[in-house]
Amino acid sequence: MGFASIRRVAACGISILALGQASGALAQETDDTEIVVTAAKREQSVRDVSGSVSAVSEATLQKLNAQSLSDYITRVPGVIFNDYQPGVSEVVIRGVASSTYHEANQATTGYYLNEVPLIEPGFPLVIPDVDSFDVSRVEVLRGPQGTLFGSSSLGGAINYVVNEADPARFDAGFEGGVSTTKRAGEASYAVKAMVNVPIATDKLAVRLVALQRYDAGYLDNTLLGEKGSNDLRVRGLRGSIVFTPTETTRVSALSMYQEYDLDDQTYVIFGPPKTFERATNVAEYQDTQFMMHSLRIEQDLGFATLTAVGSYTEKKADLAFDNSIFGGNDPRTDTPELASGKGKSKTEYGELRLASPDGGRFRWLLGVNYTRLRSNSTDGTFIEGISDYIDANPGEFGGRPGSELAPDDLASRTVSSNRVTEKAVFGEASFDIVDTLTLTLGGRLFEYRTAPRLQYLPNADLIPPFDYAPDTAKDSDFIPKASLTWKPSKDFMIYGLYSEGFRIGGLNVYSLATAGLPLTFESDTTKNYEIGTRFDLIDRTLSVDLTAYHIDWGNIQARLFTPGDFRAYTVNGGGADIDGVEISLNLRPTRNLSFTSNIAYNDARLSSLLPDSFAPGGGYAKGTRLPGASEWTLSNSLDLSFPDMSLKPRFGIAHRYLSSAPVDFAGTLDKGDFHLVDLNASVTVSDRIELSLFAKNLFNQYGILNAPFAFAGSVARPRTLGASVRFSLN
Repeated sequence: MGFASIRRVAACGISILALGQASGALAQETDDTEIVVTAAKREQSVRDVSGSVSAVSEATLQKLNAQSLSDYITRVPGVIFNDYQPGVSEVVIRGVASSTYHEANQATTGYYLNEVPLIEPGFPLVIPDVDSFDVSRVEVLRGPQGTLFGSSSLGGAINYVVNEADPARFDAGFEGGVSTTKRAGEASYAVKAMVNVPIATDKLAVRLVALQRYDAGYLDNTLLGEKGSNDLRVRGLRGSIVFTPTETTRVSALSMYQEYDLDDQTYVIFGPPKTFERATNVAEYQDTQFMMHSLRIEQDLGFATLTAVGSYTEKKADLAFDNSIFGGNDPRTDTPELASGKGKSKTEYGELRLASPDGGRFRWLLGVNYTRLRSNSTDGTFIEGISDYIDANPGEFGGRPGSELAPDDLASRTVSSNRVTEKAVFGEASFDIVDTLTLTLGGRLFEYRTAPRLQYLPNADLIPPFDYAPDTAKDSDFIPKASLTWKPSKDFMIYGLYSEGFRIGGLNVYSLATAGLPLTFESDTTKNYEIGTRFDLIDRTLSVDLTAYHIDWGNIQARLFTPGDFRAYTVNGGGADIDGVEISLNLRPTRNLSFTSNIAYNDARLSSLLPDSFAPGGGYAKGTRLPGASEWTLSNSLDLSFPDMSLKPRFGIAHRYLSSAPVDFAGTLDKGDFHLVDLNASVTVSDRIELSLFAKNLFNQYGILNAPFAFAGSVARPRTLGASVRFSLN
């Protein structure tokens, strides 16, 4: 059981979707290894899935010296990473996004950890970027996944699969690394450890993981006189308990905590070419954390397997921004306006499902789930001296004191909350019409209830305060899915797929404080039409995946900004047509040499006018490219290994290319159009110890990763050189 596994089959070479193969003491996947995933919530070979699923294996993560999503996720075809602040960076699949920054409502990609949702049904306070240590694999499901996974998966889903406790044997592991980044004032480091303890052999075990990582900053804050101001510290704990009282019963508990502490934001102010400078009056810190506890029970009933999953997820965020970079100091006090925000969310999730055995011509799955979200956030703007200014100029403020309009110099204060519940019934059934032809039908019937509240307190701008709490809104619908798969042999498959995704609506935080903004926005949907084929040639020396798709994105929730103060809001309108092709090739001409190439073409454009009252002409015309939707993405990797030699040396080179794309609907600035080349090498000094060297961004390429505004955005980390050591008892 579990979200993914590896099984042994009589095959040559690893599946193309494992994105490469690594050798060495801790990263071995032999020639008879095949990836098994549960994209349909049941175990299935990745080569048999009627849909686009990629699996980045633990071996590949180790080979790449991966720490976070930015190190590996863009190697998957059709995937772009809006690498911004830790905790809000977003994976974009097949160009389904309205911003290169951060969606103002639910993300367009769903995130899961061993089947437990990590994204709340509403604004994601934190988007967890799970550290790669002791992760079995990361599954990437491309295309809408609304039927089995619910809201937020308009473009696809990311599934982290972490290793759970193993009752069969004692195990321990360690990973340490040090690196240096060009322009950084000091070294980066990482220390990570794992221990697996069987308490009762084959019955009960505990697994513990702890990690700490420090990524040295490489940006200079000129106003603060800080070199390398954007230092990042990552800390994490993970614990797993597995109890198998009988051969037919499995109980597992999984808990995880991870925090990101960022000293200063990661964006630069575009001005001179290739700048690594930013200028703010204060350090714009951002601290995010999430904690998740889950319990899973699996019971073999003979005619089906019963699975019950329950989880509790809590997130917190605390951040600061310098608003004066938008329009200078406040004219009343000649001091900068500083923004702060704190938020907390709690999500409870429960799922119960029955799945038939894998054998037989008819296979089915039926489940129900329930989600409840409670979130609160407080935002404010601080202007030093504004309270004294109000008291010194009572005529401008109707005689009201500074203690009322700006207590502690807080010029404005906003309190928002949301209450969301979801109830859903979902299912999927597959029938082998003949031995080589399979029809699969699925659907999800859901109901969401949302109860937002927004309070705007007395303020120094004399905007009338309000307490807006609309009646509970209800949204219900049915999400279908259908596929037809023809597999005449084990080496060839072709499929056709129709699937849908959706997001729920919400409330614009600044709607009543800014004239002209809509109060609320509605849900949006994606409809995906896809055809794909997979085949193996020359005794599986060459594996090929080819997929073509069309996505119809309707009633888009588009993130826009007000002029001048750049307040984010969401508007519905228009639609988008997204057409693309994804090709994956895996060539293994010899036992020692492998080559992988992933190529994706994506044409994502508005299919009708997207309204924006602040834009010239009242909006963005049909044919406008979606923000961040690069037409071309390319990743190549070449791996050379000598497992029969002393020290088992391995050498690898990896290349990525991202074509240019506008950062917003107005097309004011482009991101992308850069190549990144990484090198990695390793030797095995014993059966348990592996040493490796790596170079990331070898040629020190400058690339814009995203930009919430035309004058500011994040850039690629400069050349980083490092070394790591890994130890595994088994």
